[in-house]
Amino acid sequence: MNETVRFTLNGADAVFDGPAGTTLLDLLREEHGLMAAKPGCGIGRCGACLVLVDGAPANACLVMAFQLDGAAVVSAEGLDRLPVAAAIRAALVDENAFQCGYCAPGFTVALAALFTADRDADEAAIRAALEGNLCRCTGYHSILRGALAAAARLREAPSP
Repeated sequence: MNETVRFTLNGADAVFDGPAGTTLLDLLREEHGLMAAKPGCGIGRCGACLVLVDGAPANACLVMAFQLDGAAVVSAEGLDRLPVAAAIRAALVDENAFQCGYCAPGFTVALAALFTADRDADEAAIRAALEGNLCRCTGYHSILRGALAAAARLREAPSP
């Protein structure tokens, strides 16, 4: 059964008219050509498909199209709209946080959600915010260094 759902995607109006059980991950990739959210585990445990739905991190593989009506979705491609995004990306790059990069969008979205809510997040809060994201390449040390560097940059920067 098809359903029409209206929502915003990265600040623009979007409409999906299709099967209500279509996942947000499939909708992003197949309907909108947004490839940053990656298919991973398919059960919400790896964070590769993390997006923001109404400002909160959500695994796009678990969100169904029918749940999006009236929602505001921000994918990794739309993070530039958030004041914290540039500092996060720059710090992760400076610390060579990722090797293959498959998980990078999910980690970046998780950090954007955290630092948007709490620019003064400490290491414990950072670790908690990232616990739903898996990386098979880095061993997490470089990702954590990048996240801590982003936190330091945001503390030093004037609030928006």
